[in-house]
Amino acid sequence: MKFLWTTLYVKNLDESVAFYSDLAGLKLQRRFPAGPGTEIAFMGNGAPDETLVELICDSAKTDVAHSNDISIGFAVDSADAMLETVKSKNIPLNSGPVETPAMKFFTVKDPNGLSVQFFQEK
Repeated sequence: MKFLWTTLYVKNLDESVAFYSDLAGLKLQRRFPAGPGTEIAFMGNGAPDETLVELICDSAKTDVAHSNDISIGFAVDSADAMLETVKSKNIPLNSGPVETPAMKFFTVKDPNGLSVQFFQEK
């Protein structure tokens, strides 16, 4: 069995594509209409076996809510460099940075309120 994607409902597809592209470095793999008022975008790095992020924007779904009990995480080479990138884009920290001898991480919220963690293994 293969883990294919994580689906996130979003309010504004362009804004969410830009967030995951600019911060997480994901590339738009495909984007298409999926019925009246609905559009889907898949984001990833293009690797053959990667797990994708699926973004769904449905105009009939006026309220998008993400629980504080779930987050998605991305590995980074340098948490400090990513922290500077986040600050330069005026994105507030949600938590952290947390640092131990083995790792360093922090979280921000995406445009829809989902916690996104940037994690550096030392």
